[in-house]
Amino acid sequence: MITIRTQKEIEIMRKSNRLVAQVLQKLRGAIKPGITTTELDEIAELSIKEAGAVPAFKGYRGYPATLCASVNEEVVHGIPGPRTLREGDIVSLDLGAYLYGYYGDAAITVPVGTINEEAKKLLKVTEEALYRGIEQAKNGNRLFDISHAIQSWVEPFGFSVVRDFVGHGIGRNLHEEPQVPTFGPPHQGPRLSPGMVLAIEPMINVGTWEVKILKDGWTVVTSDRSLSAHFEHTIAITDGRPDILTLS
Repeated sequence: MITIRTQKEIEIMRKSNRLVAQVLQKLRGAIKPGITTTELDEIAELSIKEAGAVPAFKGYRGYPATLCASVNEEVVHGIPGPRTLREGDIVSLDLGAYLYGYYGDAAITVPVGTINEEAKKLLKVTEEALYRGIEQAKNGNRLFDISHAIQSWVEPFGFSVVRDFVGHGIGRNLHEEPQVPTFGPPHQGPRLSPGMVLAIEPMINVGTWEVKILKDGWTVVTSDRSLSAHFEHTIAITDGRPDILTLS
């Protein structure tokens, strides 16, 4: 069942989502060659707790950290650790927070110092694809109009869309119905209506769309070890334009 949120609920959700966006921007500013992903995780956890919120990911299905930090060929769910970021890396930062009874969730992928042209193109296309999807998140459209907009933007650039992990509804639970794929045919799926809140999150690879999970049980990597990027916004469907809740 897809939950329809009231405007009052959406305004409460805006607080948790805005906090996530603000912490992600703080992390973006901290990224430089030499910093470890554990140090980023510590910044994220302290910032969320100082705001009176709870890290959404820590302990979720046993996940051990506040932040998902996925470097280069890591697609999503990278566990922070002693790994040092190096010039030319890219790192996906996926973060959630729980505040006033509702969840917020967003992700960005950030360059570490100067990156090569292929990585720049990947980041640009992936973020553009997210906004192409958001443009279709409007009253009366079908869910897969979002999915198709993302896939049809990405593939002409020679990149591929991860199929094993998708976006989701969000609210009082971190993951709610519906699932939000970033691939598929248009005009399919549930009809979108005001009050739906969706986390839209394209994960885009330079090479194959196929992925595998490492022995830690969490970290997802591209099967061919090509670069991957990930951007995510949480949005509310309205009578007009989509309302992006994860703005700082």
